[in-house]
Amino acid sequence: MQFVLALLVGVLVAPVCSRSVKNGQQTCGYESCNQEIPGMINVHLVPHTHDDVGWLVTVDQYYYKAVQFILDGVIPELAADPSKRFIYVEIAFFSRWFNEQDDATRHLVQKLVNEGRLEFILGGWCMNDEATPHYTAMIDQHKIGFEYLRNNFGDCARPKIGWQIDPFGHSREQASMFAQFGFDGYFFGRLDYQDKDKRQKDKTMEFVWRGSPNNLGDQGDLFTGVLPNGYNPPGNYCFDITCLDFNPLIQDDPNLHDYNVDQMVDGFIQAVNDQAKSFRTNHLIMTMGSDFNYVQAHMFFKEMDKLIKYVNARQSSGSKINVLYSTPSCYLKQLNNDNLTWTTKEDDFFPYADRDHGFWTGYFASRPALKYYVRVVNSFFQSVKQMAGLAKLDNTYDSGVQLQKLAESMGVAQHHDAVSGTEKQAVAYDYAQRLADGVNGAQNVVQDVYNLWMQKGSTPVPTQVFCGSLNISICSVTENAYNFQVTLYNPLARPVSYAVRLPVSGIKYTVYKEDGVTQVTSDVLPLPSGTLNIPTREARQATNELVFLAQLTPLGYVTYFVKAATLSRSLKFETENEKHKAEVPPNDNSIEGKYLRVTFDDMGYLHSITNLTSGVTVPLLQNFLYYQGFPGNNSAGVDQASGAYIFRPSSNTPVNVPLSKWGGVVKGEVVQEAYQVFTDWISQVIRVYQDKPYVEVEWTVGPVPINDKIGKEVVTRYTLPGFGNKGVFYTDANGREVLERRLNYRPTWDLNQTEPVAGNYYPVNAFMGIKSGDGKLQFTVLTDRSQGGVSLDDGDVEIMVHRRLLYDDAKGVGEPLNETGIDGKGLIIRGTHYLVLDNVETSASIYRPLAQEIFLQPQVTFSDLKVEPSVYVQLFRTQWSALATSLPKNVHLLTLEQFRHTGPVPSPGPSVPYLIRFEHFYEKGEDATLSNPVTFDIQNIFAPFQLTDVHELALGANIPIEQVQRLKWNTQSATIGGQPRKHLSGTVVTLGPMEIVTLQVNINI
Repeated sequence: MQFVLALLVGVLVAPVCSRSVKNGQQTCGYESCNQEIPGMINVHLVPHTHDDVGWLVTVDQYYYKAVQFILDGVIPELAADPSKRFIYVEIAFFSRWFNEQDDATRHLVQKLVNEGRLEFILGGWCMNDEATPHYTAMIDQHKIGFEYLRNNFGDCARPKIGWQIDPFGHSREQASMFAQFGFDGYFFGRLDYQDKDKRQKDKTMEFVWRGSPNNLGDQGDLFTGVLPNGYNPPGNYCFDITCLDFNPLIQDDPNLHDYNVDQMVDGFIQAVNDQAKSFRTNHLIMTMGSDFNYVQAHMFFKEMDKLIKYVNARQSSGSKINVLYSTPSCYLKQLNNDNLTWTTKEDDFFPYADRDHGFWTGYFASRPALKYYVRVVNSFFQSVKQMAGLAKLDNTYDSGVQLQKLAESMGVAQHHDAVSGTEKQAVAYDYAQRLADGVNGAQNVVQDVYNLWMQKGSTPVPTQVFCGSLNISICSVTENAYNFQVTLYNPLARPVSYAVRLPVSGIKYTVYKEDGVTQVTSDVLPLPSGTLNIPTREARQATNELVFLAQLTPLGYVTYFVKAATLSRSLKFETENEKHKAEVPPNDNSIEGKYLRVTFDDMGYLHSITNLTSGVTVPLLQNFLYYQGFPGNNSAGVDQASGAYIFRPSSNTPVNVPLSKWGGVVKGEVVQEAYQVFTDWISQVIRVYQDKPYVEVEWTVGPVPINDKIGKEVVTRYTLPGFGNKGVFYTDANGREVLERRLNYRPTWDLNQTEPVAGNYYPVNAFMGIKSGDGKLQFTVLTDRSQGGVSLDDGDVEIMVHRRLLYDDAKGVGEPLNETGIDGKGLIIRGTHYLVLDNVETSASIYRPLAQEIFLQPQVTFSDLKVEPSVYVQLFRTQWSALATSLPKNVHLLTLEQFRHTGPVPSPGPSVPYLIRFEHFYEKGEDATLSNPVTFDIQNIFAPFQLTDVHELALGANIPIEQVQRLKWNTQSATIGGQPRKHLSGTVVTLGPMEIVTLQVNINI
C-alpha cells in the first residue's frame, strides 16, 4: 500500500529551566510530597491517565480526540491548587503537546515539574510491551523519552519509577533494566489471577524482584508493587466523564434529594479497609484514573477534592483514614521509610491469565508480519545510528532530524498494543506506515555516509539502492542488471561471514571480492514454489537465487561485484530437481556442511541431525500442525474465545498437516538445500551452509484457510525422540537472559492448570532450547522475530508461527485477528528458524553470537554503475572499518550514536558527546572461558575518533552513574539499592557476565 507522511511531532526544544530551586534547594522529588498523618492509614490518591500510543484508533487520532484536552485541563488544575498532583507517562504524546504550547504555558509546566506537582513516571516514549520487544528497542524507546525530559526540564523531570500498568505479563528483563536505569521502584497492574489471589492472602503484593539473580545480583534487584485495582479507581470511585453512566458523583448539598456523602464515604472507607487486608503497611496506593481519563480534568479533581474533604472529616469522629493527593514515588518513599524486610521473587510473570481458560499467550505470535518488520527496522536503526556517528555527520546533512523521526517511529512501535499485535487492523497499518516513513528518511542518511566513506576523487559516489522486499526475493537491481555492486555494512564489532541471497533471473554469475579481482565461490539455486507463489511476486523476473558468503569487516562496509554471464527470463522448470539434475545424486536424501548433516526419510520428512564435530547423531523430526481456535462468546471462562490476546484451542491435540510433496535436495558449493511442500499454504526450505554451525529452516505459511469457518493457530514442532528433557525447556527474556520453564508449574504458587497447551506457552524473543536428560546435549531454535513456544512432550520444541482467527476474544480490540493481506485471501508469512545441536558446555558459544547475527544483519545496498570492477576499485573505496582494535569475544558493541544535543556531562571545548554502550553477552556458567569477566581499554578502539574524556552513565543515558543513589530495601538475605557498581576506570572497562556499561564519550572532531 502507498504510505503517506504521518510522523509524530517530536522536535526537542530548548529547556525552559534546568532545575527547581527554592531557598537554594530542589523541591521536586521526594521532598515535594504531601505529608502523611502518622498513626493513620494514609491513602495515596494517584491521579493519572493511561494513554495508549495507538490501539483502537491511531496515535494521531488519540492525540486529537483526547490527549491534548487531558493536558489542556490538567495543567490549570495543578496550577490552581498546590496540593494537587498528577503523573504523566507517554512522552510520545507529552512532547507533541508541549511543543505546541506558548512560552507562558511552557514556563508554567516547568514550574509544576520543579515543584513535584507534575511528575513524569516511567519516562519512555511509550509504555512498552514486555513479551515481544527486543531489549535494544526497550532501552532505546526509554532513552529518547529520557532525553526529551532531560533537555526540556532538567533534573526534576528524571523518572524514578517504572510504571507498566497495562502490559499483559511482565518480563524479568524489564525489572533488571529499570534497576539499571537507576529507578527506585516498579509498579504494574496485571498479574495472573491465581498469583494475585495468593499474594493478597499472603500480603506479598509488594516485594523485591530479583531481575538478574544469577548475573547482575543486587544491581538488577528492584522493589516492585502490584497495584490493587489494576490501574483503575476502586469500586464506584471513577469520576471521569466516561464513568457517569455507571458511577455516581458525590452530591453534597443536603437540600437536594440525591445527597449521598455518607454513602460515598462509607463505601470508600470499606474499600480502604478491604485493600488494607492485602498490604503490609499503613500506606495504601489508589490509582485514580484509567484509559484516557481527565478529558474533563476539572470534574475528576473536583470530585476527588470532595472525597478527600469528607473522608478526612471522619477523623474527628475517630476514623483512622487519611486521604491525600500523591504520586507513586511519594507512596514508594513512605514504604521505604518503614524499613521493613521484604520477600523476593526470581522468576517472571509469564504466562498471564485473567481467569480460567483466559491465558494471554496468543499475542506472543499475533501479527507475525508486523513483529518481523519491527525487528528488521530495529536492526536498520542500530546500523544507521552507528554509520552517522562514525561518519561524524553534522546538521548540514539533516541526519539528526531523520534519525529522530526513525527513533520516534520505533518508540511508538514498542507500545503494548503495537508490536504485541493486539491493535485493530487499521492501527497496525498505521504503525507499519510510521516505520516505513522513518526508514525512508534514514536511508538518505546512509547515502550521506557512503558519500563520505566511498569517495576517492571527484567522481560522484553511486546512488545506493535499498531492496526492501528481499525477504520475499524481490529486488529490481539484481533481477534486471547484468552487472551490479553489493555493499554490506556490518554493525557488529567483529568479522562476520554472511550468506548473501539475491533474487536473479539468470543461471550463471561471477562474484568478485572488494579488490575487483578475486573470485568468490557462489551458487545459483531455484526459488522454492512457496516463494514463487507469493501474490506480490507476480510478474517478477527472478526465478533463482544467487548465493555467496561475504566476509564482512567489523563495524564497517565491504563492496562485492556481481557479473552475469547471461540473463534468461524464459526458463521454466517443473520441479526444483529438474533445474539441477546434474547436481542431485540419485537417492541422496541428505544435506551437509562442515559442521552438520541433516537426513530425510523416503517421504521427505526430516529424519536426523548429526553434529560432525562431535560425531553425535540424534533423530530429528518436524511437523506443521494447527490448533483450532475456540469460537466462544466470552461470557464465562469456559466460553473464552481465541483472539488477538488469548490463545484458546478448541482441542489440545492439534491437527497435523502431512507432507504432500518432496522436492528433493540441491547441492551447491556454498549451501545445500532440501525442498518440502506440506500443503498449498505451507512449504519450506531446509539449508545447511558449508561453513555455518546451524541448520536454516525457511518456512512459508499462508494464506491460512478459513473456508471451513475455523480459525487456526499454526505451529511447527521439532521433535528429538527420547531426548529426555521431561517437560523442562528454556526461553530467553527479550533476547538477553535465559529462564528455565517447567510444564504446569509456577515457582511461586500451586498452579491449577485449566489450559494444558495455552497455559504452558512462553514468549520466545530470540531463542528456545531443551537439554538432553543426560545433561550432555542442547538443542536450540533461534527465531527471526518474537514468537510463542512450549515443549509439551519429551523432545519437543513447538513454536507458533502464524495465527488467523474468526472471533474476538473480548479483551477490548473488538475485532477478530483475521489479517487478509493485500489480495484479501489471507496473509502469507515467510520466516526463518535456525537450529543448533551441540554439547551443553559449548552451545552458548554458538547460539549467543548467532542471535546477534540474526538480529543485527548487515545493511545491504545495491548500485549498478556500469563499469568493470577494476575501474570501480580505482574510483571508490570498497572496504572500510571503524574498528582499530578488536573487542574481546564476549563483548558486544550495543550502542554507538551521537547525542543530538548535549550529553548529561558537559563536554569540554569543541568536543562532541557520543553515547556508547558495551555489553558482556554471556551469562555465568554458559561457557568455561567466555562467561568470565573481561577488561579492555576503549582509548584506541575506534579508528575515526580521538577521545577527550569518558564518563559512565546509568543505562538510560540520562544521569552520570555517580549521581545515582537508589533507595535501599531490606530482604531476608541482603540490603539492595544505594550506589550502583561502576565499570569504568579512566578509559578501561571491566564487565562481568550480562553487564552493560553506558558511556558518554566526548570526541574531538
